[in-house]
Amino acid sequence: MGNELRFDGKVAIVTGAGNGLGRSHALLLASRGAKVVVNDLGGSSTGGGRGSEAADKVVAEIKAAGGEAVANYDSVEDGVKIVQSALDTWKRLDIVINNAGILRDTSFQKMTEQDWELIYRVHVLGAFRVTQAAWPHLRDQGYGRILFTASAAGIYGNFGQANYSMAKLGLVGFANTLAIEGRKKNILVNAIAPIAGSRMTETVLPKEVVDALRPEYVSPLAAWLCHEDCQETGALFEVGGGFMAKLRWERTRGKVFKLGRAITPEAVQKSWESITDFTEATHPTDVAAGMQPVMDNLTSQSKGGNEFIDVDAALGYEFPETRSSYDERDLSLYALGVGAAQDPLDTKELQYVYELHGEGFRPLPTYGVIPALNSVLKMSAEGKQAPGLNYGLDRVLHGEQYTELLRPLPAKATLRHKGRIKDIFDKGKNALVVTEVTSYDAQTGEPLVRNEITTFVRGAGGWGGERGPVTDVPAPERAPDAVITEKTHENQALLYRLSGDWNPLHADPEFARNFGFQKPILHGLCTFGYVGRHVIKAFANGDPRLFKSIRVRFADTVLPGETLRTEMWKEGERVIVRCKVVERDKVVISNAAVELHKEVPSAQAKPAASAQASAPAAAGGGASARVFEAIRAYVAQHPELVAKVANVYLFKLTQPDSTWTLDLKNGPGAVQQGAQGKADCSLELTDADFLAMTSGKADPQKLYFGGKLKITGNVMASQKLGFLSKVGPAGEGSAPAKASAAPAPAGEKTGNGQAPAIFKALGERLAQKPELARELGAVIQFHLTEPKGSWVVDGKGTPGVREGTAEKADLTLRLSDEDLAALVQDPQAVQRLYQHGKLRVDGDVRIASRLGFLKQLI
Repeated sequence: MGNELRFDGKVAIVTGAGNGLGRSHALLLASRGAKVVVNDLGGSSTGGGRGSEAADKVVAEIKAAGGEAVANYDSVEDGVKIVQSALDTWKRLDIVINNAGILRDTSFQKMTEQDWELIYRVHVLGAFRVTQAAWPHLRDQGYGRILFTASAAGIYGNFGQANYSMAKLGLVGFANTLAIEGRKKNILVNAIAPIAGSRMTETVLPKEVVDALRPEYVSPLAAWLCHEDCQETGALFEVGGGFMAKLRWERTRGKVFKLGRAITPEAVQKSWESITDFTEATHPTDVAAGMQPVMDNLTSQSKGGNEFIDVDAALGYEFPETRSSYDERDLSLYALGVGAAQDPLDTKELQYVYELHGEGFRPLPTYGVIPALNSVLKMSAEGKQAPGLNYGLDRVLHGEQYTELLRPLPAKATLRHKGRIKDIFDKGKNALVVTEVTSYDAQTGEPLVRNEITTFVRGAGGWGGERGPVTDVPAPERAPDAVITEKTHENQALLYRLSGDWNPLHADPEFARNFGFQKPILHGLCTFGYVGRHVIKAFANGDPRLFKSIRVRFADTVLPGETLRTEMWKEGERVIVRCKVVERDKVVISNAAVELHKEVPSAQAKPAASAQASAPAAAGGGASARVFEAIRAYVAQHPELVAKVANVYLFKLTQPDSTWTLDLKNGPGAVQQGAQGKADCSLELTDADFLAMTSGKADPQKLYFGGKLKITGNVMASQKLGFLSKVGPAGEGSAPAKASAAPAPAGEKTGNGQAPAIFKALGERLAQKPELARELGAVIQFHLTEPKGSWVVDGKGTPGVREGTAEKADLTLRLSDEDLAALVQDPQAVQRLYQHGKLRVDGDVRIASRLGFLKQLI
């Protein structure tokens, strides 16, 4: 047969080859041209006695069939003698099959030390001595195939075989390590866990099963794994009865406990489902992959928490995207629910409830909270709670609400809602959880409404975390500029609940009494709607399109039928609000403010396809691209690298994302963008760390053990990348001059600080994405120190960035150049910097929450 797998010229050692599997392996290899050392001590299956008959008989069979073989009767503990038999006879050695074994089955309670020791000596020590004697010869000739014989008992365990199981799984670990050490010398090492009829298995399996499990069903796999065409190494296979399969380790996704807080047995108990759940299993292939979650966690620091709130698990969690739709009917029902059009002849109020109004139907802007909140309530009803939030509804109150309209609501729309846990604050005894929900027009993708829902969680604080920013908006001491008093209806809660909040506290008298109320209470968001409507009437001439945002704190409950008194103070484009219940003289909404537009904002135009196409791709941009150009030039000048390195590398860079293939194995070598072919070694790190590594400023080993560099595949191959530090303007590789123009990585100061590079990158970002400036909607003045500098970010007029000072800024930030770089890495650090006195904020402090456009500029 022209395609027959042959072993002509190859010399093989098969231990324990006098019977069963060993005999089958030896006969098959010999029939395919291999010269075989048939080793067998000739003892019993339990390790007693010795003799030459078994090995001689197999040698005679091989020779009778026209093959070449020699018998060896040494114990595998005398591995040097076995290997010498091959060398004395044929002057070489290519294949080692460690097959010899015995059984000493007994329960662990009855097992003697001799039972344990004999199994270890034959299976483990014997395999070690044979392999160690063969190893230098295989290395010197640059070729070898080694096969170890494991067992299902070692993989899964088996009653009465504690000693045997120990030895067989030990051989798997032995084989895996030799596979790593032998790969570069073309010594490939694997293990099989066979089930076959033999003297050993007949003690544990019925005779009819033993007779059916012929060794000849196992040997073809053993032969293939020992053939020069087979490139498999470091693998384990189960085989027998016509079945063959490769095994791999499987691990649950697991639970990561952030460092810096106590890890208790109770915490382990609580997380047991996550620790043991294989739904999202992983399959680590090497030590580096196995250690990666640990290495990733070494740089973590717990943000704290307790039995009710795990800040590490919850903070930043993004909810599954949801959708909802509304039309004029939903808007009209909502408007009636918040008291609109009590006078049906009031044309300004009629526009909220009558779709054929002569001046046009106008949605109440406070409706913007309803779709977002309903999406949160829907997910809660479906059990889709953010991880780490372990409290019930009995502990929560709606503490604060912020709603911002990015443009006036359309009369009907389908919305996409993206929610996340934005902030968690420790208020001592209690806690605040801020859920941010941004609602987008599903058709155009344009953001319409941003909501921040602040939940007050009773008894859930006290872990010593951040207390959060001060959001107090005190009412001026002067008399209000406007006051609107309006009585709610007795059935106001029943009407408002039709917009989505079905909590029985607002409808069921008995349920309300159980919570200590004399009757069902009005929804806080219903009062919220009253307040928004009153501000529009008093200061926007009844035009809801001028409404920009509203922030309120819910201070007390309102009973349906009570009278609301909304007191308002106009300060610039902001209206400070306080709402009271007249009958009880109780403040029910405090620390409230409404922002108004000077002009009615228009809808954003949908980006043209050509504009989208002109935006440069993130992958491959920036300094890393120039470094890879320099590497390409260096490889072209040093063709000897291909023979010296002989590996293909895949670089996966983040912040910004890009992927590059460095081929130093094929042809003259190559550098290509993207993943090209199969890589021997993959490296994952940030763009900044890659730049530091290639410039010699960062040691790859330190990056790896610091959890900043993830290596998969052939870990040892990564040690051949030392030449990368020579690539660049100062290296011997005479890299292209443009490589020297690469900007300094974040955190590395230049003569003028990092600000020029940061604001230059921001200007480019705003030019490519003007919608970011519109979302900002403000002018921000940056005053920097150490070194000094001033920059203006304009999100009101023509979007852009310029050096200098603004005539009038909405927000002024004063901070050091170094702290500006920290904001680029994490825009949410603004709160931490402020609390530690490193950031001074003047003007509208709420704009500071919109600094997300700074993220990862360089």
